[in-house]
Amino acid sequence: MDQACSVCGAPLHIRRPQLKEYVSLQDSALSFHELQGFHTYDLLILLRLIREERSKSYNLMRTVQKAPEGAEIDKSVIEFGESEYRLYTARMKLIEGLLIDRMGYKPKRVDDKLLEALKKRIESN
Repeated sequence: MDQACSVCGAPLHIRRPQLKEYVSLQDSALSFHELQGFHTYDLLILLRLIREERSKSYNLMRTVQKAPEGAEIDKSVIEFGESEYRLYTARMKLIEGLLIDRMGYKPKRVDDKLLEALKKRIESN
């Protein structure tokens, strides 16, 4: 039986997200509930990885679309590029939603400066 605070009713023994040793692009395939357990810092790293892959997929799609008129391009290559782009877009939106819930906004850019500032704040607590 979970104990709750007698003043506000908050659970007393809730598990808070812990920093992971390593975050990879494969983590983006986890379910919403699994990603909710990620630390905000780890979600930001994951968002950066997803955005990079999404950009690569977009650039590949554009390159294929701009191919010379007579070029023979396998339809499966085009479909793969488009499906990858849609997949990374959906994953990106999921992570951004989690970050909006936690931070109140989604960062336009996840750069080293943002990550270093957050890491310092985490380590100072």
